[in-house]
Amino acid sequence: MCYLGRLMDHPRPLLLGSGSPRRLDILRTLRVPVVAVPAQANETPRSDERPAPYLERVTREKLASVAHAAATHQAFGVLVADTIVLVDTEILGKPRDFDHAVEMLAALSGRAHEVWTRFVLASHLEPSIPLHEETVRSQVFFRSLTEGEIRGYAASGEGMDKAGAYAVQGLGSFAVRRIEGSYGNVVGLPACEVVAALLSTRLIDRFPL
Repeated sequence: MCYLGRLMDHPRPLLLGSGSPRRLDILRTLRVPVVAVPAQANETPRSDERPAPYLERVTREKLASVAHAAATHQAFGVLVADTIVLVDTEILGKPRDFDHAVEMLAALSGRAHEVWTRFVLASHLEPSIPLHEETVRSQVFFRSLTEGEIRGYAASGEGMDKAGAYAVQGLGSFAVRRIEGSYGNVVGLPACEVVAALLSTRLIDRFPL
């Protein structure tokens, strides 16, 4: 791995290509200097698009949409990510409306599902070209939910902007019996793997910063 020059610090932060407050909070908890710029991508799965190619396409589109902002914010590196929920091989994205959220939660009730988050890192030298790409998978087990619980939680609105229509870090935790794998991954960003990737790419040379 080539040395990228001066390392990440507060004058030269990590550009997070995301509008997710959860991802921003995770990075701030890790004390990573960060600035957030929402990324754009077509998150509607294409006909017969499988989970892995879907995540690769969406994260590449997100990276391309924010690469220009690296210079504007004097960023040392760029990070984008996308999270999906899988029931068998079906991709569950964000619900379209209340009824769709109810449908998703009913599909998750009483069984296990997978959460995949793919993240991509790039450097300020070539912010549109991936320096590191990785997909992290976790398994989440829901207890059996009553119809009232499903409709009540959907009505809370908490899961309307989240893949699978629930937030494990919020009210939605009532449904989660256990998690196998990274908890942060289910929230939207696998902290352990991101830190390891920042170190391996020399975007940072030590941790904690």
